[in-house]
Amino acid sequence: MLAFDCVPFGPGGALTLGNVVLNTGESLDVACDTYAHRAGLCVEPPVPLCAHEAAHVLQYMALGPLFLPLYFACGGISAHNRFERAADRYAREGCGWWPWAAGLRQP
Repeated sequence: MLAFDCVPFGPGGALTLGNVVLNTGESLDVACDTYAHRAGLCVEPPVPLCAHEAAHVLQYMALGPLFLPLYFACGGISAHNRFERAADRYAREGCGWWPWAAGLRQP
């Protein structure tokens, strides 16, 4: 994973494109709220931003050019997107980055 910090675009946060992470902050070594927490769906502790973005890199490596179309077909940037829920799960638990993980309950 290649990360660029202090990227001057958007409202803040990080964006993963393939194996590259574009971060508007000074470092990926910070905690961030989960998508479900921000949406008011549940109360969860913050997760490491670096691990969340690493999950997206793994998703991209598995899906290749299908990643972006599937990501947006699943809801884009939202708490209901299974890619974001899986990335939060991976950041929280260290496993479960696959968006269609069998046997895992999705919030």
